[in-house]
Amino acid sequence: MQAFLSGFGLGFSLILAIGAQNAFVLRQGLRREHVALIVFFCAVSDALLIAAGVAGFGAIARALPWFEPAMRYGGVAFLIWYGLRNLRSAWHGGDVLQGAEIGATSARAAVATLIGITWLNPHVYLDTLVLVGAVSANYEYPWVFGGGAMLASGVFFTILGFGARALAPFFARPRSWQILDLIIGLTMWLIAAKLVFFL
Repeated sequence: MQAFLSGFGLGFSLILAIGAQNAFVLRQGLRREHVALIVFFCAVSDALLIAAGVAGFGAIARALPWFEPAMRYGGVAFLIWYGLRNLRSAWHGGDVLQGAEIGATSARAAVATLIGITWLNPHVYLDTLVLVGAVSANYEYPWVFGGGAMLASGVFFTILGFGARALAPFFARPRSWQILDLIIGLTMWLIAAKLVFFL
């Protein structure tokens, strides 16, 4: 139980910070677009990465010197593009939450965006493959620790995706969407800058 709770606590704390993935889940939750699919994708992706970390695949970064820079700059390129898209949306405005009938983003487009946000983000690999994997090795039952981290991810994305609906009245105004898009765009660029200049 101690290993499980420790894994849950670490997993939840790592995923709590706003990032590209969380911002996208929040936005789609507010729009009520493919929320179950998005929550499922994020939770499964994290579970796979955590499992790989617990299994010891964190050694990839040490064995292949090119792996970390490739992931970093691939992620930077994607974050710059995604941030620019949100900043353009904030500039033009006009978006408004009208209810569950909104369906501008197809399921395929949503998953394609999530693949980039999730699997091109070097922080995801550092958090799951390296950090969670390394900490789990300190426990007698590392898979129990990993299971706690996996559950934390599933709980967080479920709350974020489906709980966003409580904010629907606020986002019925176009100005609110412009503010959200501005925050998301700037956040993506700040993360990109951090990857380039501070890692």
